[in-house]
Amino acid sequence: MLTCHEKEISVKATGIAHAIHGNFSGSKLQEIVVSRGKILELLKHDPNTGKCYPLLSVEIFGTIRALIPFRLTGGSKDYIVVGSDSGRITILEYIPQKNVFERVHQETFGKSGCRRIVPGQYLAVDPKGRAVMIGAVEKQKLVYILNRDAQARLTISSPLEAHKANTLVYHIVGVDVGFENPTFACLEIDYEESDSDPSGEVAEKAQQLLTYYELDLGLNHVVRKYSEPLDEHANFLVSVPGGTDGPSGVLICSENYVTYKNIGDQPDIRCPIPRRRNDLDDPERGMIFVCSATHKTKSMFFFLAQTEQGDIFKITLDTDEDMVTAINLKYFDTVPVAASMCVLKSGFLFVASEFGNSFLYQIAQLGDDDDEPRFSSNTPLDEGDTFFFSPRSLKNLVQVDEVDSLSPIMSCQIADLANEDTPQLYTLCGRGPRSTLRVLRHGLEVSEMAVSELPGNPNAVWTVKKNVDEEYDAYIIVSFVNATLVLSIGETVEEVTDSGFLGTTPTLSCSQLGDDALVQIYPDGIRHIRSDKRVNEWKTPGKKNIVKCAVNQRQVVIALTGGELVYFEMDPTGQLNEYTERKEMSSDVVCMALGRVPTGEQRCRFLAVGLSDNTVRIVSLDPADCLSPLSMQALPEPPESLCIVEMGGTEAKEETGETGSVGGLFLNIGLQNGVLLRTVLDTVTGDLSDTRTRYLGLRPVKLFRITMQGSEAVLAMSSRSWLSYTYQNRFHLTPLSYESLEYASGFASEQCPEGIVAISTNTLRILALEKLGAVFNQVSHPVQFTPRKFVIHPESNNLVLIETDHNAYTDATKMERKQQMAEEMVESVTEEQREMAAEMAAQFLNEELPESIFGAPKAGSGMWASVIRIINPISGQTLDKISLEQNEAAHSISLLKFASRGDDQFILVGVARDLVLQPRSLTAGYIYAYQLKDNGEKLEFLHKTEVEEVPAAIASFQGRCLIGVGKFLRIYDLGKKKMLRKCENKHIPNFVIGIHVTGSRIVVSDIQDSFHFIRYKRQENQLIIFSDDTNPRWITASCMLDYNTVAGADKFGNITVVRLPEDISDDVDEDPTGNKALWDRGLLSGASQKVDIVMNFHIGEIVTSLQKATLIPGGSESLVYTTLSGGIGMLVPFTSHEDQDFFQHLEMYMRSENPPLCGRDHLSFRSYYFPIKSIIDGDLCEMFNSMDPGKQKGVAEELDRTPSEVSKKLEDIRTRFAF
Repeated sequence: MLTCHEKEISVKATGIAHAIHGNFSGSKLQEIVVSRGKILELLKHDPNTGKCYPLLSVEIFGTIRALIPFRLTGGSKDYIVVGSDSGRITILEYIPQKNVFERVHQETFGKSGCRRIVPGQYLAVDPKGRAVMIGAVEKQKLVYILNRDAQARLTISSPLEAHKANTLVYHIVGVDVGFENPTFACLEIDYEESDSDPSGEVAEKAQQLLTYYELDLGLNHVVRKYSEPLDEHANFLVSVPGGTDGPSGVLICSENYVTYKNIGDQPDIRCPIPRRRNDLDDPERGMIFVCSATHKTKSMFFFLAQTEQGDIFKITLDTDEDMVTAINLKYFDTVPVAASMCVLKSGFLFVASEFGNSFLYQIAQLGDDDDEPRFSSNTPLDEGDTFFFSPRSLKNLVQVDEVDSLSPIMSCQIADLANEDTPQLYTLCGRGPRSTLRVLRHGLEVSEMAVSELPGNPNAVWTVKKNVDEEYDAYIIVSFVNATLVLSIGETVEEVTDSGFLGTTPTLSCSQLGDDALVQIYPDGIRHIRSDKRVNEWKTPGKKNIVKCAVNQRQVVIALTGGELVYFEMDPTGQLNEYTERKEMSSDVVCMALGRVPTGEQRCRFLAVGLSDNTVRIVSLDPADCLSPLSMQALPEPPESLCIVEMGGTEAKEETGETGSVGGLFLNIGLQNGVLLRTVLDTVTGDLSDTRTRYLGLRPVKLFRITMQGSEAVLAMSSRSWLSYTYQNRFHLTPLSYESLEYASGFASEQCPEGIVAISTNTLRILALEKLGAVFNQVSHPVQFTPRKFVIHPESNNLVLIETDHNAYTDATKMERKQQMAEEMVESVTEEQREMAAEMAAQFLNEELPESIFGAPKAGSGMWASVIRIINPISGQTLDKISLEQNEAAHSISLLKFASRGDDQFILVGVARDLVLQPRSLTAGYIYAYQLKDNGEKLEFLHKTEVEEVPAAIASFQGRCLIGVGKFLRIYDLGKKKMLRKCENKHIPNFVIGIHVTGSRIVVSDIQDSFHFIRYKRQENQLIIFSDDTNPRWITASCMLDYNTVAGADKFGNITVVRLPEDISDDVDEDPTGNKALWDRGLLSGASQKVDIVMNFHIGEIVTSLQKATLIPGGSESLVYTTLSGGIGMLVPFTSHEDQDFFQHLEMYMRSENPPLCGRDHLSFRSYYFPIKSIIDGDLCEMFNSMDPGKQKGVAEELDRTPSEVSKKLEDIRTRFAF
């Protein structure tokens, strides 16, 4: 039985759907909570550096539909209210001490799933923190009253209903009414009359209603207080501060207008939304605001609202007593279109982009005193007229950080085009002019701070501080074959001679000793340099030299020639004292390591010694049994280096008052054959246990201890450099995306508080690692339109990609439109003003606003723009680019050879002309044929063939090609003037979306009818369907696993594997005469033979590519998928029943012990559309590592294992296939 076990690798990369901000940890700093589909993540930003980094990321196994922060009256901590598809309202609290989200309340009110009448789609809170409303798309709204009990814990009431049948809801907000009864405003529409009117006239005239619901705290029920119809169609509401802070009421954002309304005798104030001057958009198209953020201080408040073109306006209200007299809008800046915006108290604006990377901006100024015009509702304008403004580059905002997001991934292929051993992922990401081709490599991004040449090739480097209390390092010590160079660290790095170090000898090691002394160990002895530059020397006896050494803040251990160990310890006066006895080891010492001295202790109790007889021994340094052996471990190869680190602990944090926790001691052993072993070192007995192995590269592994985010980490260097560190309760071992290094040390200076100083050949490099926890680093190359598909040219490794956008202009049409508008500008004015108008027109023609920032003009429905591009994926250089005509859209691409044309390579592109999506129509489909020239760098146009539908799939087949034209599957051959049709099959139900070929067998995926297995019979020249699937599946991506097995993904977020049964024969005859028996006609209106379903699994995101690939050198094959919202994951097959049995039980216990955070049942989530079958959810199993230790122990005991054995199993299966 093939069982798959699913492991999501890159959880980080997904797009952000919602973002909220608040004081979730209870400290002064505000954090941001974002939802990425089914993941809830807490981001912290550092106001000093402006960086934004994740603190916690939790998979909730459900869909997050709404998020809102909530704070009780007078409280200092925000809770998070989550509306999900679980049919429950969940209130979470962030506990900074444990770094977890804790569920405070979970109240069930309906069925699970995203349903029309089950609440969960909308959330609104009373600004004073007394109640929360949760609403459905239709009919149901519930209000929960929140309060404190005597212990100051949060309490929740039973729900109060505010239902209204036949009503659709667009948006809900809490109105700020001070301490009056809590009131909620809703945008609704009543469809009862429209439903009963068949002519549709009532529906045309239906008006939206603004309805106020009041929660009467005295009577404890909700009343529908007031309702009024709206003139324009609105899309969302903004609550205006009330009580003592402002006039209360709501801003209604609708098409072309923003309107202020309030209950009472306040007149409506409306102001048109300004438009861009000389915009290429269709002038009939309305303009709407898509999202907003409110900022409120004691003295003032303002709103930032963003239009769908990305322009942000600052909205302020003029008030007279408690009446609002005017709305003012002022152009603020233009940023990418956001799903949510958050204005933080520290003066930052977080923009969670709808697609592509999100940004953190610093608000440099509020735009009050600049010369931008202020648009006011008091300005007299004719109905339908509006204000105009000119967009410009950023003026009030300064970009300080970028949060990478791959969303949306349109397509992805895995290949090693850069010849790096490890394959890269080539992904097409983004939408419209902000699209990119991104090359993802497994590894941490390294930023190079400085590179300087050295006089010769050094062999080692260290950094030391002068004083234990100093924050930053004082010296960099570089050792050469016959000399030592000392550099001081300041504004610049310069050589110094008065440091007390001996410069005429190579150095074996150096360190800071005690509070303010330094120690240098060289082959002939030890040099102890006191703070007043006094120097004590210890010379080696006789002809012996120091071969290896290990030092820390208080201890020095050296190994002399012949395997003799000498131990020194610092006494309270700061003097180094030799321990009376020396110890002879049984063979030569190859490497040694000491751990750091734990805080509040005199010494590190263990010394690790690697010997040439392939063993590592742990020796005690305790005065009671000094230099006596404690334990040993045999190794498969000689050790190269050792490193003892304490990992998994957390440091104490002053701002939140957290106490630190103690981690475990680990001994890292680097072997000469390029393998790294990590072993647990018992802190009491010194025993070694629980060894994990990982192959790192071709060269012997050298290990260096450095500091990352306040805790210890290990830098391991082989042919690649790797960093082993803990991050969010999990061990990570990630390569650095950087050239190979030879020796390194930690580095701390003002510019770079947590860096690495390293040597590579004859250069000294200072590096910084910022994006810890990221699995991939990415290089992105911009492209012009949304990239759809691409092929790899195998000889040159170039990519040929098609980019297509709907609602877009080609470059040529854009220029025509601009010319036309410039002529109109000149013609529309009188003779006197002609000259000025001509100047303005010329200026308009010359100005080029980058579309990646300001967006592309919207051309209207049925307008398409497309290009075919050849790009070098390593350099990102475009080698050739062919623009198709306006309204021609490329849908498919394939690289083929034809039997009739020998080794020539051709690119076929399937194009649709004048395609209208809804209702679907087109004037023609074309197949463009190009020949690849100049070793895959140029495309030469051969001919185009007209067909009647969209050619959406093209595949090479036995020296000819298979093309899916609409619902017809055809075989074509290359002709002189056009493609020649040779054969066709008309029995595919809807639309061919994918074709896979193995031998004479063809697997066709239909857009809504799963897979069809087809056999080509050469003698009869027929394509015959011999098997299909029983389930309708809306296939988005598919991949052949072997001759009989296909994996497919559908648009509802499921992945499935189907297989032909053993007894199926593909040798079937078509029956042209129709005299076969009726019972043989086929089953369920399809083929007479059906496939078996091997596996079903719900991922919860639309999968856009599936590929069978090996992600690490020497790893096993797995099925890698990418999703539309930017996730990357994989399905890996089990090789043994024992593993499968173990994980099945682990998954079962995890379901009961650690149920999903927002109340969705894990089993039913993974079986959303099809019952889950023969697959184990790795994401759930991996949550074992982040459970609290008591629960871990309980689950492990049920499995007859220890917790460390369980996490070792989890790590093993992960490293066997991926990262």
